[in-house]
Amino acid sequence: SSGINAEYGETGECVSKFTTHKIPYCVQFNPEPSKQHLFISGMADKKIVGWDTRTGNIIQEYDRHLGPVNTVTFIERNISFVSTSDDKSIRVWDWDIPVDRKHLADPGMHSIPSCTISPTGKWLACQSMDNKITVFATQKLRLNRKKEFKGHMVAGYACQCNFSPDSAYLVSGDADGRCFIWDWKTTKVYKRFKAHEGVCIGCVWLPHETSKLVTCGWDGKIKLWD
Repeated sequence: SSGINAEYGETGECVSKFTTHKIPYCVQFNPEPSKQHLFISGMADKKIVGWDTRTGNIIQEYDRHLGPVNTVTFIERNISFVSTSDDKSIRVWDWDIPVDRKHLADPGMHSIPSCTISPTGKWLACQSMDNKITVFATQKLRLNRKKEFKGHMVAGYACQCNFSPDSAYLVSGDADGRCFIWDWKTTKVYKRFKAHEGVCIGCVWLPHETSKLVTCGWDGKIKLWD
């Protein structure tokens, strides 16, 4: 689909549609309470587009990436956001300013199809296509070389990674249907188990029952683990 639908949560009724006639890869609402009518979308045509749900209009375009935009993640108390792309770069933007204020790219970097921010807002975990999760400090977006999480196989797949609510663990699925849980302090694998037949594409902790984990896979199943 080359558009974005806004649906009413209780009924699933589509109430608005937004399109640039290009395929959107990711969408994030502005988390700031006064700006929750605004959202940004990362597009297949290398752009990040800002929208206003009240008018349906485009309010800003961020056009600096050289490949499709895979993720957009708000940081620094929601005044900035980070984007990743198939161009193997990471860019930091201030809200509503169409020029990136920081650009990370070097020959050793790989494409990042999934990112997640820690509950404290201090760390950004990035799923890298060389089968590891790298971590950046959100302040000044510096790579934390002491935090690297490995053992899973994700090359070619946009497997989601996530923090536990207390930031003590990091979790990710992988291409072989396994779910990996790492200890944040030691970066060692705390537990791994077969979760799905085929790719385990998503995993997230329940925020209100923090001992439980939900996974989803290409086998068409959603599973709850305790």
